[in-house]
Amino acid sequence: MKKRLGIISFFVIIFIAFILIWNFSYQKGLEEVYVPAIETPAGNIIPSESGVFRRFNSGIDYSNMPVDENHQRTLKDYYENRAYPGAPPSIPHPVANERSLGGNTCIQCHQNGGFVEKFNAYAPVTPHPEMVNCRQCHVTKNTNNTFKDFAFAKAQPPKVGTGVNNAMPGSPPMIPHQLQMRESCISCHAGPSAPKEIRVTHPERINCRQCHLPKTNEQPQINAGTFIRQFNSTYEE
Repeated sequence: MKKRLGIISFFVIIFIAFILIWNFSYQKGLEEVYVPAIETPAGNIIPSESGVFRRFNSGIDYSNMPVDENHQRTLKDYYENRAYPGAPPSIPHPVANERSLGGNTCIQCHQNGGFVEKFNAYAPVTPHPEMVNCRQCHVTKNTNNTFKDFAFAKAQPPKVGTGVNNAMPGSPPMIPHQLQMRESCISCHAGPSAPKEIRVTHPERINCRQCHLPKTNEQPQINAGTFIRQFNSTYEE
């Protein structure tokens, strides 16, 4: 009798342990998996890529979409709207309300893109639509001139083309830039708003990082020597 009770108790304990472990696993699975960046012991920044899969609803549409030759964006236009490679792009059009936030205004055009007749261009798709305070990083471009002369030299953007970022001939090109805030590759590399020089030929393949790996975790270096601020001894308006 005692032996039978011992066997029954053992299986009861195993069953309770199974329930507890399953419940813990289930609760963890319900948690938000998006983490902007993880610092590894080696010091490398590994951005989370759950956003790529959550926002990859247009891959097949992009692959079947004809190219609009009259409204293509170039890499020159892409970088001219940034102070330096990797900088948040400035807002090239008027903003009606200076306190406009993503969900109310910006996301209406920049979440899924599309042609905007008012500006005769395709709206670029944001890689991070969950960050709704767009004006925290993106500012309107009010002037093309600087207030004072300075010695800052603009960093050169990564080069593109066959063989430039390939580890070996015919291999998938490596990613020449950092990935934080750029988790959704399709935002810049697919669709009608993507710069034509870096538009991918296979947007329907979801897991870009299965073949393409980061080349470096360092920001581009400026090869113009030490930055020296130019200023006068007296304040000028």
